Amino acid sequence: MGNCLNKPQPKDNDSDHHVDFSSGNVKLITTQEAWDEKLEQAKREGKIVIANFSATWCGPCKMIAPYYSELSEKYTSLMFLLVDVDELADCSTSWDIKATPTFFFLKDGTEVDKLVGANKPELQNKLASIDDSLPKHHHQ
Repeated sequence: MGNCLNKPQPKDNDSDHHVDFSSGNVKLITTQEAWDEKLEQAKREGKIVIANFSATWCGPCKMIAPYYSELSEKYTSLMFLLVDVDELADCSTSWDIKATPTFFFLKDGTEVDKLVGANKPELQNKLASIDDSLPKHHHQ
C-alpha cells in the first residue's frame, strides 16, 4: 500500500469530509489558532496531547480513525487531537510529516514520542505506557 501522500482525486466532494474522524473525545483541528489554543489548554491542565496528523483521503487514516476515537474515550486523561494535513499544511510541514497517519505525543508542546503509520497495537501500547506514567487523580 505504501504511504498516503499522493492524493487520488481532487478534493471537491466534502460530504464525507468528517467521517468518524472526530468522534469520541477527539477534537478536529483545522486552524493554526485551534492548534495553538489546544496546546495551551493541555499545558495548563497538565495533559499529554496525542496529535494524529491524518488526511481524509488516506485509507489507513480512515481505518484507524474509529479506533483512535475509541482510545480517546478510554484514556480521558489525555488530549486527543486530529489534524487534517490538507487544512493545516503549514503545521504539517513544520512537524515534518512524511506519511499519514503520524501520531505525535506531546508534553508541554514538546514531542516525547511519535508513531508513523496506522499501527493499532503500537498506538495502544504507547498510550497505555503514557497513561501509566501519569499521576492518578480521578475527579468524578
